[in-house]
Amino acid sequence: MITNYSNESKWILKNHASTIKFGESLAQELSSIKVLLLEGPLGAGKTSLVQGIGKGLKISEQITSPTFALSHHYLHGKRALFHLDLYRLEEPSAANELFLQEEEISSQCNGLLVIEWPSRLTISIDNACKIFIMYLANEGREIQIMSSSNEAKSFSTSEELG
Repeated sequence: MITNYSNESKWILKNHASTIKFGESLAQELSSIKVLLLEGPLGAGKTSLVQGIGKGLKISEQITSPTFALSHHYLHGKRALFHLDLYRLEEPSAANELFLQEEEISSQCNGLLVIEWPSRLTISIDNACKIFIMYLANEGREIQIMSSSNEAKSFSTSEELG
């Protein structure tokens, strides 16, 4: 389980299963978060993390990458989940417009809006939590969680994420 107020802000995840497990635990800590920004290279595990978050939110639908659809809505769970992928939107105005539309819908549902490739946006997002997912040279991934003020968010895990 992930708990607040520790000194940890980085985790090493060994594989796909541990990424999903981390997301599932993280979902329990996101009740006050409205927007989650996911940064990382292609294939780093952003969608896998969202799959885990969905599992933690008790969403029974299969969570898939919204790269081509741009967004997917999962309305049936402990909390609605809105998954947005801005990768294919090269024009900032298009990314901004899509974000604003999805944010409004998510807010109306008290949902969690998760955005892959938020660097495509040119508007600032207040009170968002940012997660960086990076490949490690020796296999696995490193996850770092930051608050909207770019300070390390205080989460820790008491589970083995192997």
